[in-house]
Amino acid sequence: MKMSDSRIIKAPREQVWAAIQDPEVLKACVPGCTEMSGSPEEGYEATVVQKVGPVKATFKGQVAMTDMTAPEALKLSGEGKGGAAGFAKGGAVVTLAEVEDGTELHYDVEANVGGKLAQLGSRIIDGFAKKMADQFFENFQNAVEGPGDVTEAEPEEKKSWLKKITG
Repeated sequence: MKMSDSRIIKAPREQVWAAIQDPEVLKACVPGCTEMSGSPEEGYEATVVQKVGPVKATFKGQVAMTDMTAPEALKLSGEGKGGAAGFAKGGAVVTLAEVEDGTELHYDVEANVGGKLAQLGSRIIDGFAKKMADQFFENFQNAVEGPGDVTEAEPEEKKSWLKKITG
């Protein structure tokens, strides 16, 4: 399965570059991540708990960063084993370009699964993978940009929505 997308992060490219290598930022951004350790030079070890369709699994795996051209591009590659649920492996090429509003982060992702996960069918797996990638990069964008107008406006929207139901 392959996918690609991009988003504008309102921060200088050097700040985005530093954040994408920070294990604490990565841990906060990976959906379901319970543990993350390591460094860009030696790679990272992570534990991620996810439910894909009816299959819930704890994946333990490694992620390596290669082809690093600071602060322009890097390649992420990783593999996680989820016991009886199977495995997931893949990679992403991430490029950072300076734009007027900050930094454009573009990614091309390729992922494969095996075991029970592969039996769920490509529609479920592809939808799940897209959701995970979107969630990661949205979390990453929020982590780098910090709280801003968008996050401050959200509680008001929820409040008014709740008032519509209760009042």
